[in-house]
Amino acid sequence: MRLRLADLVDPRLDAFAAESRAHQATTNGARGPADLDGLRAMRAQIAARPSVADPAARTSTIDGVPVRILEPSSGLSRGVYLALHGGGFYLGSAVRNDPRHRDLAESLDVTVVAPDYRLAPEHPWPAAGDDCETVARWLIDHAGAEFGTDRLIIGGASAGATLALTTLLRLRNHDLAGEYRGAVLTFGTYDISGRTPMGRAIDDEYFIEAYVGHVDDRSHPDISPVFADLRGLPPALLTVGADDVVLEHSLVLAARLTAARSDVTLNVYPDAPHAFTGAPTAMASAAWDDMYRWIDGLL
Repeated sequence: MRLRLADLVDPRLDAFAAESRAHQATTNGARGPADLDGLRAMRAQIAARPSVADPAARTSTIDGVPVRILEPSSGLSRGVYLALHGGGFYLGSAVRNDPRHRDLAESLDVTVVAPDYRLAPEHPWPAAGDDCETVARWLIDHAGAEFGTDRLIIGGASAGATLALTTLLRLRNHDLAGEYRGAVLTFGTYDISGRTPMGRAIDDEYFIEAYVGHVDDRSHPDISPVFADLRGLPPALLTVGADDVVLEHSLVLAARLTAARSDVTLNVYPDAPHAFTGAPTAMASAAWDDMYRWIDGLL
């Protein structure tokens, strides 16, 4: 990883900054729900929005975990992408990402497997991580027979990025992390300990109470993976916006992965807030192009 400040932001992205700022202004710095009632209301709103892909995903269950599977129309998979959705560990579903996953499947000829892991507060930590690990292990054993390839990549955004990293750490502890060729970690929340400046900056968010309110020490590596021993992990692509409240999480993680002798690529996008890749902007498109290019290079 190169640490010169000028390398963190690609100059070509300057042309997209004004549009990104304008779109960001329309969101008014939206935050997540503040309590359980607000969470239930937001879940209902999200569930009412249609999200479809053509061809449609097929549904299955892997060792008790519901998954959505999107295979390339070509019928030949170059790899399998394990996609973990975001949503603060208490929101979101795999179906919401069907359009993006269909595009990924067709653009790169990969099969996308997207689990619907259990959500907090009904199922607090470690339930989500257990479900992600279950699917990750199943792919190691069965992807070749089921999808015709054992080239595996894991990725996620926001909480999904955190879960992708903790899943790899769990696999690493059993000498299995090397079965995955890389990790696409997009604006993850890697420290919810409340013990550091970056952890305290989000300590008032309800998702923390919902997910790990029952845990005394939130610096546990399975909760806040920035505290983990990060040796022995596959290459990682870190994507984050310069205006993201969790920008520092990716910066610190990149430094710690580098110190652990991991292959790290860190891309910072100017004038981009949290979850900017979901916006209809050229900045978001540029980030997706960079992610696709990186994934393609692993296959």
